[in-house]
Amino acid sequence: MSTVIASTPLTGRTAVVTGASSGIGEATALRLAGLGAKVAVAARRKDNLDALVERITADGGIALAVPLDVTDRDAVTAAAERVAAELGRVDLVFANAGVQLVSAIDDLRVDDWQRQINLNVTGVMNTIGAFVPQLVAAGAAGGPADLITTSSIAATRVLEKFSVYSGTKAYLSQLTRLLRVELGRKMVRVSTVEPGMVDTELPDHVTDPDASKLMADLLTEIEVLSPADVAETVAFIASVPRHVNLTEITILPTQQAI
Repeated sequence: MSTVIASTPLTGRTAVVTGASSGIGEATALRLAGLGAKVAVAARRKDNLDALVERITADGGIALAVPLDVTDRDAVTAAAERVAAELGRVDLVFANAGVQLVSAIDDLRVDDWQRQINLNVTGVMNTIGAFVPQLVAAGAAGGPADLITTSSIAATRVLEKFSVYSGTKAYLSQLTRLLRVELGRKMVRVSTVEPGMVDTELPDHVTDPDASKLMADLLTEIEVLSPADVAETVAFIASVPRHVNLTEITILPTQQAI
């Protein structure tokens, strides 16, 4: 995707991106940094984070690698304190870490169910709990403040074998609506992006043969989204005037029909 935002509208802001070691998170961290934000990149794969920080700093940006498992509440709280100390108060949070493990419900892959709930729901809640105080403080100080999550088109579509994954993403989409009511009064914008098929490593984790074939066919049959497409959308959400809240944006490949 060619960039649509000019200049550096995020100069002076401090962002946190979870799930930043690849895909949408990595692309978004690069884009936010390119638009002027100081960016803390968080994920479990330290080597990937270090390489990402090198790319950002080589382009003149400011970044901090924060190796982190978002399912560990105490670790996320400590990370929030570290980012504030090293980069300044956070006013942009992209809670993006997630996993997709698709299977038929009667396969009873209960470990996969729990992993999705732990990362897609609990991990996001840990991130919110750790960073909302800084977002509220940023809003009270008169500046922009953004809490953005990564949901999915699966939150609103009925897709066979996606039950648990779709349920976790529906939780995030509904949570966005509810938190916007609470935090909007405090000048914190709450948004979610709901992408369709994106060319990331996420489908690589799918073990069900039918679901894997569906995704593989989409990748070859149509022009799917790139991580940069989603990153540009997140950047746009954060770049609009403070009084504007783009609450839910569905992003689909033009040819995607399901």
